[in-house]
Amino acid sequence: MQKLLPRPLSNPRKHSFSYFFSHSVSKTTYDPPFSPISKPPKPKPKPPDPTPNRNPTPIKSSLPFDFRHSYSETDPTLEPIGFREPKRFSPFGPGRLDREWTGTSAPVRDEVDSCLVEEERIRVLGDPLAEEEIEELVEKYRHSDCSRQINLGKNGVTHNMLDDIHNHWKRAEAVRIKCLGVPTLDMDNVCFHLEEKSGGKIIYRHINILILYRGRNYDPQNRPVIPLMLWKPYAPIYPKLVKNIADGLTFKETKEMRNRGLHSPALMKLTRNGVYVNVVARVREAFETEEVIRLDCTHVGTSDCKRIGVKLRDLAPCVPILFKDEQIILWKGKRDQERNSDIPDANEKSSGT
Repeated sequence: MQKLLPRPLSNPRKHSFSYFFSHSVSKTTYDPPFSPISKPPKPKPKPPDPTPNRNPTPIKSSLPFDFRHSYSETDPTLEPIGFREPKRFSPFGPGRLDREWTGTSAPVRDEVDSCLVEEERIRVLGDPLAEEEIEELVEKYRHSDCSRQINLGKNGVTHNMLDDIHNHWKRAEAVRIKCLGVPTLDMDNVCFHLEEKSGGKIIYRHINILILYRGRNYDPQNRPVIPLMLWKPYAPIYPKLVKNIADGLTFKETKEMRNRGLHSPALMKLTRNGVYVNVVARVREAFETEEVIRLDCTHVGTSDCKRIGVKLRDLAPCVPILFKDEQIILWKGKRDQERNSDIPDANEKSSGT
């Protein structure tokens, strides 16, 4: 029986297989498993606009007062001693306002006729509201669930708040304003600036709740142009609030007053973003019997403590002699002694004449 042996493949068969494979698969459809993936073409950049609007027309506003970030919490008569940012950085944006930014305000360019401004305000307000109309508006807007409400915080009456007020006046006759924080120490000042800057009239005031009426002849289509501030400007640098030696005292007496204030019981405790409408009256009443008092302002914040001290200095009046660990030490000053010393001098002059 013949033994069968495996016969090796010949070279011509190998050539025939490679020839068949190369002709059966075209070069265009052949895709090896590790071939690189083709990337999509990049989009062509758009050609630049031939006429870009790099110099927009500046906004011109007819409002007859200087533009400030806060109207109720700044004193125009107090000049700063330095600035934390260059004056050329206007918070209204570069080239967006026809007024020049001075670092604290944007003054009016043209002269303002106060008589014409007051006449226009009276015309917009129209005839005074009757008691029934006031009661109806108060009942409609005084509740806490009122949708027409603006919150007034520690910055007081700000510039952008005026735009919010006029936006509410488009669809409502009045707006409810809830005041919190340091501005509530002087609510008369807040009411004054709200009426003067917006042109409306406050028809309701209860503790820290105000209702601002727009007027009978208010036209939403002809509202004043109010350019918005794009950011809050840095506060400038003002002179030091607390002196090392209080006026009228020696260094030793000032140190003794500070120690007495720190170890005395707190007159009252203030909370953060609270309502401080009765603080000034309490401080005045305490100074009738005490020479130095302490206010506990824990968790109020260092910046708010200094704001409170500045307000009390002008309203009480008194002399802030220390801010430490969120405690305010106030000294009533020597105004009573000077007043008493002036009375005998006046009596002597009158008796001599």
